[in-house]
Amino acid sequence: MSQEPRPEAANPAGAGRSARPPDPGRPVGPARPLDEVDRRILDALVRDGRTSIRTLAERIHISRTNAYARVERLIADGVITGFRARIAPEPAGLMTSAYVSLTIEQNTWREVSARLARMRYIEHAALLGGDHDVLALVRAPDNAALRDLVLNQVQGIPGVLSTRTWLVFEEFDGVETPWP
Repeated sequence: MSQEPRPEAANPAGAGRSARPPDPGRPVGPARPLDEVDRRILDALVRDGRTSIRTLAERIHISRTNAYARVERLIADGVITGFRARIAPEPAGLMTSAYVSLTIEQNTWREVSARLARMRYIEHAALLGGDHDVLALVRAPDNAALRDLVLNQVQGIPGVLSTRTWLVFEEFDGVETPWP
């Protein structure tokens, strides 16, 4: 009656689960350099995060104990931050995708990012260096929802000076992961 532990077993909360958060006292970056086996594990998990430890070990040609220990270490070190379902936006009803750049007042990133993180339809946001300060990926049901988000909600955040929106016509993922 032995079941193989799965990589996502670190947090059995269900779909969208995250691995244990890294220790906040730990410096950013890997605690130890990643070796070839670590990179092969990451490549396999990026391709299929539901892979069992047994299957992972077989693919990488290491023991199950070694695979389990390495996955646990990658989680503990904050290299693996979670295991999530990848959702196709259009079949899920999010028919409009756009990148929205923000120019913000100096020293308002914390406040602006906290507000953006709570806004519906913002999938991802990043602080940038360059002509714009923030870039957000928005997935909305339609252009009207996108318009409301940008013109009323985002531009209403204190510290936001201006926005610029680029509609996404088509998108794709790269075929190679950075973990060869």
